[in-house]
Amino acid sequence: MQDVPGLGQILTAVVTPFDDHLNVNEEAFVRLLGHLADHGSDGVVVAGSTGEAATLTDEEQIRLVRLAVDERPSPDFTVVAGAGSNDTRHAVHLTERVTEAGADAVLSVTPYYVKPNERGLKAHYRAVAQATDRPIVLYNIPSRTALDIPNELLAELGAENPNVVAVKQANNDSLAPIDGLDVYAGNDDIFARTLDMGGAGVISVVSHVVGDEMRRMIDDPERRAELDAQLQDVYTTMFVTTNPIPVKAALNLLGHEVGGLRLPMVEADEDETAAIREVLERHGLLAAA
Repeated sequence: MQDVPGLGQILTAVVTPFDDHLNVNEEAFVRLLGHLADHGSDGVVVAGSTGEAATLTDEEQIRLVRLAVDERPSPDFTVVAGAGSNDTRHAVHLTERVTEAGADAVLSVTPYYVKPNERGLKAHYRAVAQATDRPIVLYNIPSRTALDIPNELLAELGAENPNVVAVKQANNDSLAPIDGLDVYAGNDDIFARTLDMGGAGVISVVSHVVGDEMRRMIDDPERRAELDAQLQDVYTTMFVTTNPIPVKAALNLLGHEVGGLRLPMVEADEDETAAIREVLERHGLLAAA
């Protein structure tokens, strides 16, 4: 497994706050960066799935990356930029732009919908890797892309492209060490397993609200299983409906004012909000807020 210098162990897939008109709320975004840094996060992934990249314009994505770089809470707070696309030319363009904006690394999702074959995947990632001198984290999430990259092929992609150094593994069934790549848990419920097998860490959603507890899972490995068990209800409730609907609802309940979502995503309904409120109360988070 390679070392991934400076990326950190807990990277929060940060939401994109919107104002009442569903424009990007930059002030709320900067405040959220500070909150995450104060509660266990080593850095953020900007404009990923949780950041609603699918409904952001290219200019909004680049602006968010530049804002995160310029306003990072500390010099060692990592900014990883989502720059994937199902169109290789677009992925290359975004990769070049986020590199220019100062991102420390790039998260590049499997081309979705088109379901390229193995030769197409290799050509796609070769082009992306040539577009930047920054470390690239591959993002394997078959539930959203309709295509799983087997671990053997992930290893090949790393071997063929020296700056492909890690993978965000969001296929729980494929969680295993991968030759030449650091493995980040792509789902919060496999964070503990990922650490136990020597993985690099997690690209997390729930660290928006329980970042301190997740940090303790790293700092106190003897209590890791216990802490993981205590967070199972949080993992479940933060995915009671499609991400990032629940985590945005939770953040709003906690006073972070991240706003609503752009269609076709919609805000949590009454039952979902009640479930989210209940789990926040159970963990003492609302009282703390």
